[in-house]
Amino acid sequence: MPSIQPLPVGVGYGVVVGIGFFFAAVMCGISYIQNRYTRFSTKTSEEFNTASRSVKPGLIASGIVSAWTWAATLLQSSTVAYEYGVAGPFWYAAGATVQILMFSILACKVKQNAPRCHTYLEIIYTRYGVLTHWVFIFFALLTNVLVSSQLLLGGSAVVTSLTGMNVYAAIFLIPLGVCVYVVLGGLRATFLCDYSHTLILMVIILYFMFSAYATNSQIGSPSAMYQLLKQAALKRPVSGNQDGSYVTMKSNFALIFGVIQLCSGSGTVFLDQAYWQRAIASRPTTAVRAYILGGLAWYAIPFGFATTLGLAAVALTDSPTFPTYPNSMTQAQVSAGLSAPFAATALLGTGGAVALLIVLFMAVTSCASAELIAVSSILTFDIFKTYIKPAATPEQLITVAHIMIGVWGLVMAIVACIWNVIGIDLGWLFLVMGLLIGGAVFPAAFAITWKGQTKAGALSGAVSGLCAGLIAWLVTAHQYYGSLSVSTTGMEYPTLAGNLAAIMVGLIVTVAVSLAKPEPFDWDTTRLINAPPPLITTPSSGSIDKEENEKDDPNQNSNLPTVRDEEREMREDELAVEEPRKLRRAFKVACIASFLLTLSMDFLIPIPMFLSHYIFSQGFFIAWVVITFCWVFCSTAISVILPLWETAGFFRDLYREVVRG
Repeated sequence: MPSIQPLPVGVGYGVVVGIGFFFAAVMCGISYIQNRYTRFSTKTSEEFNTASRSVKPGLIASGIVSAWTWAATLLQSSTVAYEYGVAGPFWYAAGATVQILMFSILACKVKQNAPRCHTYLEIIYTRYGVLTHWVFIFFALLTNVLVSSQLLLGGSAVVTSLTGMNVYAAIFLIPLGVCVYVVLGGLRATFLCDYSHTLILMVIILYFMFSAYATNSQIGSPSAMYQLLKQAALKRPVSGNQDGSYVTMKSNFALIFGVIQLCSGSGTVFLDQAYWQRAIASRPTTAVRAYILGGLAWYAIPFGFATTLGLAAVALTDSPTFPTYPNSMTQAQVSAGLSAPFAATALLGTGGAVALLIVLFMAVTSCASAELIAVSSILTFDIFKTYIKPAATPEQLITVAHIMIGVWGLVMAIVACIWNVIGIDLGWLFLVMGLLIGGAVFPAAFAITWKGQTKAGALSGAVSGLCAGLIAWLVTAHQYYGSLSVSTTGMEYPTLAGNLAAIMVGLIVTVAVSLAKPEPFDWDTTRLINAPPPLITTPSSGSIDKEENEKDDPNQNSNLPTVRDEEREMREDELAVEEPRKLRRAFKVACIASFLLTLSMDFLIPIPMFLSHYIFSQGFFIAWVVITFCWVFCSTAISVILPLWETAGFFRDLYREVVRG
């Protein structure tokens, strides 16, 4: 594959190694401040794996934006914009926002029905026993393998393309710094780094947007972009689009991609411990708000980024500044996700390449940190503590968690190397992922939301969905294209058939089997997961309990204002769990908001525009771009400004403590 390499190899190594270890150094400082001035110590297992269930909605929303912004979010969204026009970014964003909005329902149910769990697999184990537990461990780890290797595949392809850095060196070095800072700070560290990554991400997205639509000499305005897209449609019409136009929502293949995205995204959210971990880490009273805000904020990332760089790649293909000029991009380059880096280089030269490299590295490392802590929790609590050493002490658990972070960092790099060697690229893996994991989506969601789901229903739904997805995928590929190969199995129709079969068969089978032989479940069983033993009130027990609590929590800063505020919030959270009126109200809000927003994003807005075969006028396209800018600014307010607003009191008290000290 041709390489544009506008940057020297040293820049690649500098970004991959330098930025990772910079964040590791930052984590050392943050961990010191946290241990010194808060009640949450990074030395405790509960804080390391769940952030003491005390994170506020703004930081959760910022973490969701960061964790859901994969390399694929930036690269694949730009690819579908390059291939399908404006419909591509819309369907990428709409197809993957729904899951975050819907997950607000699961977040609320976790707080209601299993408030002390560490992983969603603990709920599976408590409800359904050992066999079903192992089946869902398989699906959970398969999800993490696919997501983690996609991150490294996409990230290494772009780093290699922009700098000439060895692709295998990039694959192994990218997770190195991430492993270090996750070990140093745990889950709360990933949230704080997520915030910094999101801040940089927003700045660079706005940098590209203002360049393309306001200042760049080659485009410089929405009207100029519109004219260039019209000219491109005359030379390279889009198959399946109305009149071959890039500025229409009547795009058959974009719609197919949107359905695949809905199915695939459901698996990667509902089965990925990283998203459950954010629900577990959030405050009970604000978990729903965090996920709704996070979903709305995340929508702007692929929508804004791809509407800029994906369309710019189309508009500038015939420009001498475009790296492949005078040729168009090859299909291999498109599938590898190089539309965005080519467009960034064509727009802004070396500066654009550097900005793209940094924003991609931020996306890869922030999502990788979420995957590392998620898999570490599964391996620690669902395998080590459940089957190897049930009586493990907190110190042993945190030691195992640290080891598992390093183990998973190595595993994800090895798997990404294997994909690279056998010729599997980001585009193929992204489209195929949903059919492999989709069968377990509804069984996993029902485990915490529907007391009528039975063990047989959960098990049969997940396994039959996987089998149906594989059969539909391979049969469709053979029927349509006459052979089975990496190329044919990665086409739209086979992957659409596989994704739909997996998720729908999983839903139908789990419901049918559960209703055939109902076994109503009592949620009190899951509410007792990790519940503390009852206190024995004897005349001497008070001092003993106090000593044990001090031993478990090495932080003795109870006189600090920052700690008093945290303790007050924790008392409020305990009352919310004990008195579930607020949680029931939050559940209603989650249901109404998620269904209304989903209906609007996936039906009320796009379907009439698709059925009308409308091609955007210049004025309509300008309005479309203006809406894109507004959404990105709102996303910035949610994911960057809101977390600062929420923690203003803490920083004020911290400043007073430091000055006084």
